[in-house]
Amino acid sequence: MTPSLIRAGVVAERIAWVRDMVGSVQSLPLTSFEEFVSDKRNVASAESYLRRGIEALLDLGRHILAKGFAVAVAEYKEIGTKLQEQGLLTAEEALLLRRIAGYRNRMVHFYHEVSQEELYRLSTDNLQDIETILSALAKWLRTHPEKIDKEI
Repeated sequence: MTPSLIRAGVVAERIAWVRDMVGSVQSLPLTSFEEFVSDKRNVASAESYLRRGIEALLDLGRHILAKGFAVAVAEYKEIGTKLQEQGLLTAEEALLLRRIAGYRNRMVHFYHEVSQEELYRLSTDNLQDIETILSALAKWLRTHPEKIDKEI
């Protein structure tokens, strides 16, 4: 595999998807835990929006690695480390992305263990973690326009 240009369309699509999913979580009734669980659709929505937003974030990282650096990643939990090795994330950000990926894996494979309280806490206290990584990737992309293929 050889490096090529990162596709601007893929980047824009993934960034928009992550932001849409985060915004969708924020639009849920999160004033109190009681309000959040008063309708079970809120809990299901939060889980779905969080998982899909995280997957889009990880897919963005994977696309950058594959296209821009010819680095293949088999596991979501490896993406943060590989992005750090290429200089896109700090060690702290890479660790944060590893935790985010681990949580995504937990939601997919151990969904029966993810409690309503946990989803509420993630929805109210941890959405900024997704934004932190998204901002770091977007900043790197803005400062490296030579790595981007802007053609359709």
